[in-house]
Amino acid sequence: MPQHSTIPLMRAWNSWSNRPAEMVFLPLGVRITPILYSTRSKTTSAIEPRRDTVRLGRHTIDGSLIELETDHSGTTVAFSTTKTDPFAVRGSWDGKVSAEWGLRFWLTLAISSDGGEIAIHDAGRNVTLVKIGTRFVAVATAEAPVHVTGHDTIEALRADFEENGYFYTATRKNEAPVIALRFNLEMMRRGAYAAGVADSAELAIAKAQACLAAGAPADISDAQTGLFEGSLDAMRDVVAWNTIWDETNARPYTAVTRIWNLGKFAVWFNDQIFAALLAGVFDADLARENMATAMASATPQGNIACIVTSNDAWVDRTQLPFGALVVWQLYQRTGERSMIQASYDALVRNRRWWQENRDPDGFGLLSCGTSDVGEGLYKGTAFAARNETGMDNSATHDEAVYDPVTRTLSTFDLGLNCAAALDAEMLSKMAAVIGKHDDAREFAALAERSRTLISETLWDESRGIFANRQRRGGFVRSLSPTSFYPLLCGAATPAQAARLLEHLSDASTFGGDCVLPNATRDDPAFADNVYWRGRIWPNVNYMVWLGLRRYGFIAEASKLASQSYDLFMKSWRQDRIASENYNAVTGEAMDQGDTDPFYIWAAMLPLMATGESVEFDPWTGWTVRNIGQDIVLGPMVSPSGALRLSVEAGNLVMTLNERTTLKTDLRTTLSRITIAEGRFACTIAPTSESGHIELPGVNIQSIFVVRLDGESVGFVASQEGIRITVAESARDRQLEVSFSPCDPLPMQGIA
Repeated sequence: MPQHSTIPLMRAWNSWSNRPAEMVFLPLGVRITPILYSTRSKTTSAIEPRRDTVRLGRHTIDGSLIELETDHSGTTVAFSTTKTDPFAVRGSWDGKVSAEWGLRFWLTLAISSDGGEIAIHDAGRNVTLVKIGTRFVAVATAEAPVHVTGHDTIEALRADFEENGYFYTATRKNEAPVIALRFNLEMMRRGAYAAGVADSAELAIAKAQACLAAGAPADISDAQTGLFEGSLDAMRDVVAWNTIWDETNARPYTAVTRIWNLGKFAVWFNDQIFAALLAGVFDADLARENMATAMASATPQGNIACIVTSNDAWVDRTQLPFGALVVWQLYQRTGERSMIQASYDALVRNRRWWQENRDPDGFGLLSCGTSDVGEGLYKGTAFAARNETGMDNSATHDEAVYDPVTRTLSTFDLGLNCAAALDAEMLSKMAAVIGKHDDAREFAALAERSRTLISETLWDESRGIFANRQRRGGFVRSLSPTSFYPLLCGAATPAQAARLLEHLSDASTFGGDCVLPNATRDDPAFADNVYWRGRIWPNVNYMVWLGLRRYGFIAEASKLASQSYDLFMKSWRQDRIASENYNAVTGEAMDQGDTDPFYIWAAMLPLMATGESVEFDPWTGWTVRNIGQDIVLGPMVSPSGALRLSVEAGNLVMTLNERTTLKTDLRTTLSRITIAEGRFACTIAPTSESGHIELPGVNIQSIFVVRLDGESVGFVASQEGIRITVAESARDRQLEVSFSPCDPLPMQGIA
């Protein structure tokens, strides 16, 4: 019977398992699994990154293109799968490097189903058929296999190779739960297969054969070229490769990484919401799925669990409350209120839980802790309390003492309090959108109180920086980039913000070529170079970047984005490594053993680079920026459909759903963009030269009004629509255009 029929159709064929070369048609649970066998080493490989050398290549979100290379006993094989039909997939392999005679290196396609249905190989037609319920899956290969064997499981197939070698025929069968189509790299150095799904055997066979005969479709275009080239491509690949199927909970989700082995599934609260943020750039459904996975960790007590895996659940603690920030950003990017409504209640309960459980003195600022609930590992220890920041071994915790009475650390944690203030601010915005006005006032007041307390209590005037502080004493010596988080939540006064910038560029603390270190360079902990003691963390860089943008420190934000991009690309371009964290001196990713090489939040580094051109800013909404450098970017999700942006010779063009919607030669930022039926609006940042904004598709006869800061301004007909001349100005200005709604601009956008 069908296994998972609710999965979106275009993602049904995909790399769902921990074997990235294995293609799975998830609705039926049918698998096509490549198995490699080396006679020289007498070993098999199912191409598993946790055990085997695998270089993960390009991967679209919908699985329409998947590429990887693997090395087994010195032989390198490249795999590629493509699809143009939701019910058909085409795969190919290419033996790139041989370390032994190809006759003795075997590549096998194992065809199986999760329900254990019998697969049947028809040698005369060179087709293998599996029937699941009333539906059929057919697999055809370009060349007939050398021979076909049958097995009860994939493991039995591997054992057959490893025990009997390649020159063995006793397991030949045409019907079995696992049909193994065996090829070797002497006779079939390159090969191809195709699978088709249909409601009759003949239709499935015809679909597979037609897909195979059609060959691979045209290559996909690069998602980002020119300025910060490859950023959007890298984000897509990291998200797509880490999106797998959680069999325990019967759900798709974007895992922290394909590499770690932490049980059958593993969900960290912050990692999961960041996965949702990144997924939302490409696919609103996948963003929703990831947020649902994060919210599923909500506890009866109110908090969202720090981590939940198939082995353990840390319900006694949580992680920094960045959930409302991510949901608000997803709402801005998609324009869908359902993004807010689906997570709102859980996030509200989580925020109130913080105030009720982590403010033991009732002062208004929070401390990390570990409640007396659950049976999670480390519960009731200082280490468990540190987990709430996510910065488990940070030197900022070295002076914190665990109090078993209050079950909290002795310090006010700066990063936590800034995240909590921001969370309250974002919840207030969310509440206003869905009509919960009492909540909106409650959380706005809480955010304001928190900002005031941070500014007045956690600012160390002697050092000119924000820092953690003992609840009943002085400031903690060690610092981290959370010292800049008051910019993120709006707590820093203008004078405080100006002094923070001095530390940002100080080579003895946070400055340098590789930034931002999670211990200042003059701190003894920096030399440890282990996890949060000195290394660079992508999620932290992203939060500091957002804070700089909030305060209008655009040059500093752009520099951080550029440095973060360079850091990421150093390991990505050559080795396809997207690292959990990086060395703050050399920029190396894998220089010590506690770093995962394909971690989801690594993609937050190129997210910053992409955001320099197109962003859905938490405070100024939909934003595009033209700095005059050439770029081609997209597609990505927007409130008005698939967005593409290009800048060539200083001219910016934005298309929505393949229709040109906006053109401008202004070297500036357009923010608070609204594109609705009969209305276009945006805020134009200061410009040093005059220019124009053109709205293609808007007929001059349909214009009701064009206003700049409330004053009517002139416009003319252009070849494609209307053109508005904008003079230079040293201040922000609001442009609003109203026209007959019959003009074919895309649908609703949000400010």
